[in-house]
Amino acid sequence: MKHRGRHRRRRRGAALRAVLAGTALALTAAATLISASQADVTDSPGALKPLSSPADTGRLRLQEHLVPARTLDRLSASMGTPVGVADVLASADREMNESARCSSADRSSLPVAPAVARAYCWDPADAAAAWRPASVTTSGDADDDGVWGTHRVLLAGWTHSTTAGRTAERGLARVAFVNADDPARLSYRWVLLVLPVDGGRNYRGLVSGVSGMVWYQDKLLVTARSGGADALYVYDLDRIQRTDVDGPAIGRVPGGWSADGYRYVMPAVASYRFTAGRCAADGPPCPGALALDRSTAPDSLVAAEWTAPGGDHPARLWRYAFSTDPARGGLLATDAAGRVNAVEEYRTRAAGIRGVLSYREPGATRPSWYVGRLPGSRDGHGGLWRQDLTGARAAQCGADASHRCWAEEAGSLSYWQETGEVWSLSDRMLFALPLADLDRSSD
Repeated sequence: MKHRGRHRRRRRGAALRAVLAGTALALTAAATLISASQADVTDSPGALKPLSSPADTGRLRLQEHLVPARTLDRLSASMGTPVGVADVLASADREMNESARCSSADRSSLPVAPAVARAYCWDPADAAAAWRPASVTTSGDADDDGVWGTHRVLLAGWTHSTTAGRTAERGLARVAFVNADDPARLSYRWVLLVLPVDGGRNYRGLVSGVSGMVWYQDKLLVTARSGGADALYVYDLDRIQRTDVDGPAIGRVPGGWSADGYRYVMPAVASYRFTAGRCAADGPPCPGALALDRSTAPDSLVAAEWTAPGGDHPARLWRYAFSTDPARGGLLATDAAGRVNAVEEYRTRAAGIRGVLSYREPGATRPSWYVGRLPGSRDGHGGLWRQDLTGARAAQCGADASHRCWAEEAGSLSYWQETGEVWSLSDRMLFALPLADLDRSSD
């Protein structure tokens, strides 16, 4: 498969942009715009504060741990030849509904301003379960021409409740592989995330909150659960395995391999762990949101710290560079000892960040950072702020000129550079809107 944009599909991209422009949803009244200088000082997160002291940057250092090739090979030798993204999409067994066919409760979770260009709700059976979506990434992240093989693809990460549902399911992580070739008809298939154990003779389900996720080249990087030393897990999109036993167990069972009813599993191929120990307010930051930034050289992974909404702990924003070594496609840049150092770090007064994006406009000296926040009450719409070293800006909406204009229970952000759109999700809907609209709403 040709992973990186060897063949540009410009006419196809132009057609998709035309569809986006022609299908904008008139969901809200017009928003007025406001800068940080006009905002209530208790609401605005203000300007970013650069951090450069060794005490700050040292807490962000990671150690890379690669799963031995013999472990992965042993697993695939037992389970069968791995499959790729196209195989999963070909077996899609669920469909998403366009916004007009979604319930009013679903649509009410969308941003108030700016209005989305298009939106979709999940299969009702999935939305009613104890699983919740929180992260999104696309083939626009994976490949700069926006296409993986012959498909346009969205990936959405879901995590099961740790307190509700069957005990065996609690805390598990799965990914919806969404076929987005036809913007009017999206379909998807689930893949369960697992960890190889016993040298590849078995696997177990990943128990982790997948609040952030980035697909870069053939790798998928996801956040680890808060409170541990592990920061990220890494998956290989060319190492998806089929299961052959439909049962409640996860792992090797008499007669083959099971994954609690899922047809596909994806075993981790690497992980990154903080060298300074477990994440904490006075230690390494617990990663909450992730995104890809293609406006840097080399491309970089950006992250936001997981903090409580409405809290007074300043969150950290930072980035790691991706490796440019062809033999390390999709992995972070390391030194000779396998350590990963942050290349940029800030503090922000924003709390409860659940979506982050960084992008530098051509000709600009520094990037803008976009942070999507939950409201302090964890009820209702959150806010999305555009921050830099000079201040913060956001949209106002409603009769009270509130900044709570973003989605309810908003998740991560992903910029599809080829089409100029940002993808995100609420707890009910998957949606897209032009990055230019986010910028206009913060000018």
